[in-house]
Order: sequence, then structure tokens, then C-alpha cells
Amino acid sequence: MITPAQFRATFPAYADATRYTDDAITFWLTLAYALFPADRWGDILDYGVQLYAAHNLALEWMAQKQASNGGVPGAASGMLNSKSIDKVSAGYDTASVAEEFAGNYNLTTYGMRLWRLIQQFGAGPIQVGAGPGNAPPSQIAWYGPYWGAGY
Repeated sequence: MITPAQFRATFPAYADATRYTDDAITFWLTLAYALFPADRWGDILDYGVQLYAAHNLALEWMAQKQASNGGVPGAASGMLNSKSIDKVSAGYDTASVAEEFAGNYNLTTYGMRLWRLIQQFGAGPIQVGAGPGNAPPSQIAWYGPYWGAGY
């Protein structure tokens, strides 16, 4: 299991132990280990867990900043695509950086990286009991490519 010190080494932006406490980092790391199936993530599990923690720590920091400015902590908002103050206006092409169907993972770069990994390791069909020998050939479910010898 990744420790807060290892997490901070991987993500130096979280070096401030006052803002990002060991307890908070440990909470998000522990939750991620409970959510991500190790058999699906394999050797990349620790990195995915750290991305999950970084994403949620960033969201938590945003909520704390919101609260300190008199706002409601944790109030949901999407990606900002335009803002006007007096006669100055700015807009961003959020569609070019947003991951389709990623929801709140689009709110941080850590979340977007994690979403890409989730698409590779955390998703996909799992066939239980399907395969050669379990059903007649016309009823065998395709359980993915075979990457063994000769392929």
C-alpha cells in the first residue's frame, strides 16, 4: 500500500503537509484500494490509486477554498468555459480537453488521467463460465483476444 510519503514523491504538488494532511491522503488511498480491483489493474494499481487520491484531494481543496470565500463547500459546478468581469471576457474550449462520459473526473488533470486508465483497466466485460469447453461452439462468448504463444 502506498504511504503518504510515497504519494508526495510521486505528486510533489501535494508536498504541503499542512494543506494535504497524511490522514487525508491515507483516507483517499485506502478508499481507492477498496474500489479498484487489483486483479484487473495489476502492476499499475498503485499509480491508479494515487491518481484517485490526487483527484479527490484537489476537489476537496476546491471545496475548502469555496467555503473560505463564503460559498457552499462541495457545491457542484462543471468546467468553466467562459467568464466576464466588467468589460473583460475569457472563454475556453472545454470540449477539447474533456474526456467523454468522465463526469467529475474532468474537473482535474489527475481525474482525466485516471479516467483514461479506468477505460483500459477498470472497464470491460467479464464473462463468468464462458469459454471453450463450457458451451457448444455456436454459444461460446468471446472473452477477448488470446495473447499466448504464436500470436
